[in-house]
Amino acid sequence: MKRRLLFLSFIICLLPLSPARAQYDIIPLPDLISIDAKGRTLPVDASTTVQEKLNPKLTSPEGWRLTVDKQGILLESSTEAGLFHGRQALRQVLTDSTTSLPYAVVESTPRFAYRGMHLDICRHFFPKDVVKNYLDMMALHGMNTLHWHLSDDQGWRIEIKKWPRLTQVGAWRDRTVIGRNMGLYDHTMYGGFYSQKDIREIVEYAQQRHITIIPEIDMPGHMVAAVTAYPELGCTGGPYEVWPDWGVSDDILCAGNPRVYQFLEDVLTEVMELFPSKIIHLGGDEAPKVRWKACPKCQQKMREEHLDNEEHLQGYMVRRMEQLLSQHGRRLMGWDEIMYCNVPKSSLIMNWRDWQGVDDPAVEGFDCVRTPNSTLYFDHYQIPQNTWSNTLLFGGNAPLEKVYNYEPAPETLTPEQKAHVVGVQANLWTEYIAYSELIEYQVLPRMAALAEVQWAAPEQKDYEGFKKRLQRLISIYEAEGWKYCAAFGLNNK
Repeated sequence: MKRRLLFLSFIICLLPLSPARAQYDIIPLPDLISIDAKGRTLPVDASTTVQEKLNPKLTSPEGWRLTVDKQGILLESSTEAGLFHGRQALRQVLTDSTTSLPYAVVESTPRFAYRGMHLDICRHFFPKDVVKNYLDMMALHGMNTLHWHLSDDQGWRIEIKKWPRLTQVGAWRDRTVIGRNMGLYDHTMYGGFYSQKDIREIVEYAQQRHITIIPEIDMPGHMVAAVTAYPELGCTGGPYEVWPDWGVSDDILCAGNPRVYQFLEDVLTEVMELFPSKIIHLGGDEAPKVRWKACPKCQQKMREEHLDNEEHLQGYMVRRMEQLLSQHGRRLMGWDEIMYCNVPKSSLIMNWRDWQGVDDPAVEGFDCVRTPNSTLYFDHYQIPQNTWSNTLLFGGNAPLEKVYNYEPAPETLTPEQKAHVVGVQANLWTEYIAYSELIEYQVLPRMAALAEVQWAAPEQKDYEGFKKRLQRLISIYEAEGWKYCAAFGLNNK
């Protein structure tokens, strides 16, 4: 199988020809770069072809091998996904000014099987083309999982045919707070949602880029939009409104109402029909129990099920949904709060709270995906907050170097515990991100630093070398028209 490289559409870059070794110094950094000792090179021009080959002898399902010699350019992998990642790497290797390539063998194998980015489209909604653009950015950086946050207090964004008011009512808020919950509002209706046809289109687009989309339906908290559409699902019966503020609401699903469980089963059944992902995210974070403590139905449910407290009541709800997922061959994922809800060890934990006092799921025997809010929340600032040009963001600071130096499986863990760390992900929450250009600016170039955390072995990493290699990716960002933060001495633009 051969593919002709179209230099003006596939690999447009504006970098001059670099020294031989630099031709393969890309992001993520490969495991092996073996340059021909004799200094031989392969002439390259617009007619150059790349031969692709599925090679079952290569053991990594997403890894790839590039061979450049007198026979030409050969890209190999054991899977189509690996070949796809290799093509993305070639976008950095081959530029429109490249006239020759050194003979070499280059091999790259990802460190983690789960290499993710998260996108919240509830606080602010983005059309499907923006989501596709996000997937394109992920693909360039060798990522394979989009965690898509589809429901929250501020808007329900996915069509559920059995419960149509979720999008008729729950997808729209009458106003949005101005600033940081100061009691000032714009009094403008805001919202939007994806039809099931839209969802299928986006899922297919992701699959073409070998990206799995994991949908998140957060429960029992972050459900104000749902209880606004169907007030009987809440403990008080309302009145409710799709939440115009940021933060955490006390109004959550009523765990003592049988109709709530039917609602969740219906929603998850339709979600599983739309998303082929083997993992379904059920949230589970930030669920205040104020309403449950005062709700006769919830208290009665606790007595019936012999539950000691409201945290165990949440565990009862989560376990019921986990059983539903398991019956359909799916796996439960949730935020680290669900560790305290007596969920099965088969659950996949996304640990976002990295402050003192929160248990490490890897130590507790759970498989986990690292997404610490102190380092990998890309809605946080990436430059000093007192810079005059700062836009209003959530807060916190996660500069490029801090992201790059993050270690998901530190030496404090035993080998068995390290094996429970199955992936790394950065999150983008959108309370203060209302425009697609700001999405790009917030994730680029931090996405490149994250990619190296996801692919490269710790001993390979070198921040100063990374910044030099980043210039090739920057040229692709510019060719694609993507906005990026240039505050790291990477470019003058």
